[in-house]
Amino acid sequence: MSELRIGVVSGETTTDAVALDARDRLLAAARVATTGAVGDDIATAIRAIVADGAVAPETVRWVMLGTSYVLEDVAAVGGVRKVAVVRIGGPLTTSVPPLATWPPALRTAVSAGEIVVAGGSEYDGRAPVALDADAIARFLSGIGDRAQAVAISGVFAPVSPAHELMAADIARRELGALIPVSLSHETGSIGLLERENTTVLNATLGEAATQLGATARSALLASGIDAELLFAQNDGTLMCVDHARRFPALMIASGPGTTIGGAAHLSSVGDAVVMAVGARTTYIGGLVNGIPRNHIGATDIAGVRTSLRLPDARGIAVGTSSITNNSEAGTPIEPDKATPSQRRAFVRALTSADTTLADALEEARATRPVLPLVVVGPGQRLVPDQLEGINEVIRPQDGEFAHAIGAAVASVSGQFARICLDRPKTRRSALEDIRAAALARAIDAGAHRDRVAVVEVEEVPLTHLVHPALLIRVRAAGPYC
Repeated sequence: MSELRIGVVSGETTTDAVALDARDRLLAAARVATTGAVGDDIATAIRAIVADGAVAPETVRWVMLGTSYVLEDVAAVGGVRKVAVVRIGGPLTTSVPPLATWPPALRTAVSAGEIVVAGGSEYDGRAPVALDADAIARFLSGIGDRAQAVAISGVFAPVSPAHELMAADIARRELGALIPVSLSHETGSIGLLERENTTVLNATLGEAATQLGATARSALLASGIDAELLFAQNDGTLMCVDHARRFPALMIASGPGTTIGGAAHLSSVGDAVVMAVGARTTYIGGLVNGIPRNHIGATDIAGVRTSLRLPDARGIAVGTSSITNNSEAGTPIEPDKATPSQRRAFVRALTSADTTLADALEEARATRPVLPLVVVGPGQRLVPDQLEGINEVIRPQDGEFAHAIGAAVASVSGQFARICLDRPKTRRSALEDIRAAALARAIDAGAHRDRVAVVEVEEVPLTHLVHPALLIRVRAAGPYC
């Protein structure tokens, strides 16, 4: 059976596609202009790959798709669901209402209404207040058809999700058994606001994910390709279509993760700084043991503070289009033909940007004072051979297609997190449960049942509590089926 894979990434200015064989050899690559119609762009890029002649449609077994989903753009074209937002945490969490920190236009586009009701648990799992089921029922029955999805978040739900599960049953009873319901304990963060925001994003993007999956499938069939479709997650790994429909928020901002993963694959470097030079943006991030280093703490998506696990990559609003050809004013240069003076101009632009080159390199290096720099992207030739704090500049072969290659070679992953008391017996039991849940989630995302394994275990002590507690987060990964 053929093992050919196609990786397609729809970026801000171009949509790239690559075809790899079972030994990860690049068979074909294509780049087309991004129009904003994701399905059309995907279809055009895939047609270009097939037209190359190196890939027969019937030999393709998997297609990995990454998008530059920007939440504001999805909202602008009506690609979001109206969400009824239920917070279980009264009376102690009313000082900052749900969605209070969202940009006003985005909140208007997304919210069908919000409520805070009594309930939730303590950090040790106790439920000091009963769930106000009647308040939830009245709120949802009043919203009626205005809500296309429901997002439910409870205080310390990662410890005990009982009240969230009860609220979900109420939502389906009041709004119908088919209403999409997103639950915050499935995102695993400890911060209520970040977890709540992520849950709302997950609920509102469900329709966009469904449409994207259908559009991508149609684009493949139009090119004669009947292959399994996988989507890139925002940590640079993959998930199957059904998992993407359940957790569409995991598709947001997947570009940096797949690009850094592609740079690691092409360079075979374990610890490094990665610089990806695009047309409008240059991303700088770190590699640790060949894996994109995760951002620590909350992450902002379209002005919304979330608990999504994104790579620790800085975006600088400088790219190939920022440097013009002096002989033709306003004409972007061709990176492969850049002169030394144009390369210096590129570095000056990075240095003078709001997020400076020095700051981004310092963050990417973390505790290592000197590391190699792996440069990828269409503008990789704009980066000079000498940079302060960099001991070597590596430009891997085929690096201009690193983000599509990164999608094509990525593994499938799933993660799970829970809070538990920091007591030996409790911790051991919780860790076993969380490991099992992470493995199950990776398998649900499409990982091969017999080849999936735990690849990361993170334990974070929680402060300001009467009894010591831990947030335990486990990630499992493996090849796709």
